[in-house]
Amino acid sequence: MTIAPRDKLIGMTAALIASAIMASFVYHAAMREEMLPRKPLPEPQTRTFVPPPLYVPQTGQVLPNLPSVSGAGPGGRETSQDRAMRCVNQAGVYGSMAGDRNTYVGSCINQ
Repeated sequence: MTIAPRDKLIGMTAALIASAIMASFVYHAAMREEMLPRKPLPEPQTRTFVPPPLYVPQTGQVLPNLPSVSGAGPGGRETSQDRAMRCVNQAGVYGSMAGDRNTYVGSCINQ
């Protein structure tokens, strides 16, 4: 049994139309995914940690440590670099109340 050219043409046309419909469906499904609003990612919680006050023997004062945001270490812990930056910042904030700047920073870091 041979397939008539007309039946072959109809079969090829049906396959082409089915392929176009599937391509259109895939395209529209992809476009719909792009258009749907995405859920925002949860904001990481910043934990503030306030170390204990620091006694400055040169001035005889007890200076409070400033609150610091969570550090860059694992679990948000304060790293040594974070601590050094906090102590240098505090030395600048307290100025002459901190006494000798280098001594203050050293004792703050080693606290």
